[in-house]
Amino acid sequence: MNKWHLVVDVGKCSGCGNCQLTVKDEHIGNDFPGYAAPQPPLGHNWLKVERHVRGDGSMLDVTHVPKMCNHCDDAPCVAAARNGAAYKRPDGITIIDPVKAKGQRQIAEACPYGAVSWNEEAQIPQIWIFDAHLLDQGWSAPRIAQVCPTGAIEAIKCDDDAFAARVGAESLATLPASVQAKPRVYYRNLSRVTQCFLGGNICAPAGGGRIENCAGAKVELSIDGAYVGARLTDDFGDFKFDGLPSGAAYQLRVGTAEGLTGSFQGVLEGSRNLGPLVVRQAATESGVRQET
Repeated sequence: MNKWHLVVDVGKCSGCGNCQLTVKDEHIGNDFPGYAAPQPPLGHNWLKVERHVRGDGSMLDVTHVPKMCNHCDDAPCVAAARNGAAYKRPDGITIIDPVKAKGQRQIAEACPYGAVSWNEEAQIPQIWIFDAHLLDQGWSAPRIAQVCPTGAIEAIKCDDDAFAARVGAESLATLPASVQAKPRVYYRNLSRVTQCFLGGNICAPAGGGRIENCAGAKVELSIDGAYVGARLTDDFGDFKFDGLPSGAAYQLRVGTAEGLTGSFQGVLEGSRNLGPLVVRQAATESGVRQET
């Protein structure tokens, strides 16, 4: 049976907030019986866009991650609900019944992603409902996919086996959580949030106390003693390795066509811009430089 899935490409998300505003536009002041009671005008974000910053100085990247109800197949909110107040539809969408769920705060507290909001005034848990009320009217996709100007959000309806093949082929990933809940929201390029980069600038003495950038220098990286790979510096002498684990010990070995070499090492505690790394003639290399 075909079911709904959502793919969010954080590499395309610009952080414009259109998706977040669209959810508010759809639900603030609007009651959809059987699907969702109105969203409070203040203090609630059933979909929120989180901003993540990596690196510093001239080597900095910002990633925006839209987060919402994951419509999990093993949903803790469904397990915590009494009297069928939360349930899975055949199409994969999770619904929290706004009438049956009244007073059941444990439904909101059960979510490992913090995606269930508690409406204190109405005394009900609430979520982004995948625009189930619109899909049931024949809409081809939820509004958040339709309003995204960069195409970062894609709603897909297909059978689970076909989607599983796509997950593997496109290296899609789910958000980290304390439990395995089998979410139906997947992310592309999530490593920009969950992993680190290591970069810097290779340069050499140029006389008169000056240094100059080394274009085309070969930079080789090892992590915890295991060889990772190599990069060639660009025209500005810059290099960058991405997708690295935090807390790992790294070693860089640098060589240029002119015979300049250098070795640099340290511990990767979050994404790092090492800045200028000076290489010299092999005969005058003073040894291994510790980067802290």
